[in-house]
Amino acid sequence: MDVPVYNMQGSQIAQMKIDEAALGGTVNAALVKQAYVMYHANLRQGSARTRNRHEVEGSTKKIYKQKGTGNARHGDRKVNLFKGGGHGHSKKREREDYHLDMPKKMRRKANRNALLAKLVDNEVRVVDSLSFAAPKTRAFEDFLAAIKADRSSLVALSMQGDLTNAIRSGRNVEDVTLVRCDQLNCFNMLNHRYLVIARADLEAWLNGPSSQTGKQAKINPMGRAAVKEGK
Repeated sequence: MDVPVYNMQGSQIAQMKIDEAALGGTVNAALVKQAYVMYHANLRQGSARTRNRHEVEGSTKKIYKQKGTGNARHGDRKVNLFKGGGHGHSKKREREDYHLDMPKKMRRKANRNALLAKLVDNEVRVVDSLSFAAPKTRAFEDFLAAIKADRSSLVALSMQGDLTNAIRSGRNVEDVTLVRCDQLNCFNMLNHRYLVIARADLEAWLNGPSSQTGKQAKINPMGRAAVKEGK
């Protein structure tokens, strides 16, 4: 598959060849959905809690006398019948675990397969470099317009160099999410119409740890030597 590579002005300057077989060959909807549900569920804190009538702040004074008004009998305004009152059956769970898990190889296959789905639908914008001379929101908006990313966009930023200008330029743009290129997964890719990423970063992601979807992912995982040296 040949993917066009654009510059910051929106002109095509090259093509990048991507092996579809390395991304799964065909889109496996069941696998992608399973990973999407897992990533979504793992965002939940599981600490929902609501107040009952005794925990709502306010006066306990009886709102009107018991008889003679023609209205129903009421005490204070903190019951669940009134606006601002407590919940009739309030949630009291301190912490509930919604965590889901998948084998590492399945997660990686799902993430790569999600990228394949975006490529098939022509929803990936590969640029030669992604850098801004100054933190300007208008410059970021012009850049997205030039590459025709006119809907919600996920912009993957490189881990190398100073990202201050890019982050400050794109953080206030509507329907734009900034993420590190090594944190790409099927959840954030499928939650946006377009994926915007630099060519070098995409090549590093394709050839990095996410490429290990077989036994080598467990026997000799990438990045292990670098982690040991860092320690």
